[in-house]
Amino acid sequence: MPQEVALAAGAAVVSLCSTSDETIDEAEKDLPRNLCPLIKSSYGFGKTDKCPYFYFSDLVIGETTCDGKKKMYEYMADFKPVYVMQLPNTPNGESAMALWRSEIVKLRDLISDRFHHQITEDDLRKAIKLKNQERQALVGFYRIGQMNPPALSGQEILKVVYGSTFKFDKQELVSELKAITAQVKEDYAQGKRLESRPRILITGCPIGGAAEKMVKAIEDNGGWVVGFENCSGAKANELMVDEHKNVYDALAEKYLAIGCSCMSPNPNRTQLIGEMVEQYQVDGVIDVILQACHTYAVESLAIKRYVREQHNIPYMAIETDYSQSDIGQLNTRAAAFIEML
Repeated sequence: MPQEVALAAGAAVVSLCSTSDETIDEAEKDLPRNLCPLIKSSYGFGKTDKCPYFYFSDLVIGETTCDGKKKMYEYMADFKPVYVMQLPNTPNGESAMALWRSEIVKLRDLISDRFHHQITEDDLRKAIKLKNQERQALVGFYRIGQMNPPALSGQEILKVVYGSTFKFDKQELVSELKAITAQVKEDYAQGKRLESRPRILITGCPIGGAAEKMVKAIEDNGGWVVGFENCSGAKANELMVDEHKNVYDALAEKYLAIGCSCMSPNPNRTQLIGEMVEQYQVDGVIDVILQACHTYAVESLAIKRYVREQHNIPYMAIETDYSQSDIGQLNTRAAAFIEML
């Protein structure tokens, strides 16, 4: 979902509360048990009003990145205003670009009508510039992970990156991220750094909240997570929106280029992983797949082949959910993987 469109109308944008198992029991009264925990958590928080962001939201915007989500949105529409963007299945070709461009224009019209704010091209250009500034500040911060030995643990990096999604004042967020980055670099120059350990890149599904247990398992067992290519990391932030093109073409190009596993083919994901393996001096790649996330689960074979054959480093796929019941298993597998490194 191109946040720039909502920002151009003066709206505040926040990601769905979907990283806790607190409301999954309630969600499973309506949804299948063998469904992605992110989908069940989102639905549960919306249904129970336990998340203030959900409770106060005026509109939920989804997109057809997976079949489970798009069907869940139909039920969510019973108790929240929901609009779903129709995403093409491929990033390639004129028809895919035309479809996504038209969906962005429809979103503009919907938001303009709903919030009585006519979104102009100038509004969109300002929003694009602001969102690019936010991305650049985020990229500048999480690329701290390229330092060797590390300046921060993966858990510390993740807390800042994930926490940034709940900041409504973008200018203030940019200033805060730049200040944090400058302080960490200054401390590093003065010798404040972590010990050398095997360096891990995480790819796959979104990580945050309950799913942070995977990062903790890696770092409790002798490794450092130095990079996050996954949905809540570099995947959505590395590519900027072209500020010189037609605003709708530029937005469509940027968001279609995100290497989401719903895309077929999906060369953008492997390209970004390859770049990060080199830039972050990675010793191993761990693919974190949420239970019943079929596109990431199926794509794991392609990622394993790419990482092992093109970069000659170890790869491991981990399937998990939001419960704490598999922490022992995660620790065992993380320890074995890091010991191998």
